[in-house]
Amino acid sequence: MDQAESSPLGGQPDPRRRRVPGNEPVRRSGADAGLDHPVVVGYDGSPSSRNALAYAAGVSRRLSRPLVIVHVTPGVYCEPLTGQVIGAPRARAETENWIRSELAEVCDCQDVNVRVIMRNGNAARELATAAEELSADALVIGAPRQRWHHVAGSVPGWLARHARCPVIVVP
Repeated sequence: MDQAESSPLGGQPDPRRRRVPGNEPVRRSGADAGLDHPVVVGYDGSPSSRNALAYAAGVSRRLSRPLVIVHVTPGVYCEPLTGQVIGAPRARAETENWIRSELAEVCDCQDVNVRVIMRNGNAARELATAAEELSADALVIGAPRQRWHHVAGSVPGWLARHARCPVIVVP
């Protein structure tokens, strides 16, 4: 009977083992290097997303994890009859300053590493993608206020089914 050999030093990998390509641990570099398993929060300026922002900041502080605030805009489109532009994007710097000022109003985050990410597209898919790319410990989002979302579905409902990390829905 063969017995499993232990590594030469306790807890150290055995140098005789071959590495399988594609199974190496993900190493971040550049701007993402300091974002090891952050707490990700979706923020759109609504009262429930503001509550989620405060909750995520507290979780981030307690877990000693970075906080990543994701703001998703649906994209630009025009009214078919009038040609009026609806949903024109704000300048990145202006949006980031607005989000950081909102964060400063809801909590004191002096000791938390905060990063703001802005994306365009479907809010649920973009939040799930950001959480997966960053290997998030948790994804925090505000509960929808409209009754229609309880019938037709909502961003938190979609995320609860599809995200690859715990999803916390804050009222």
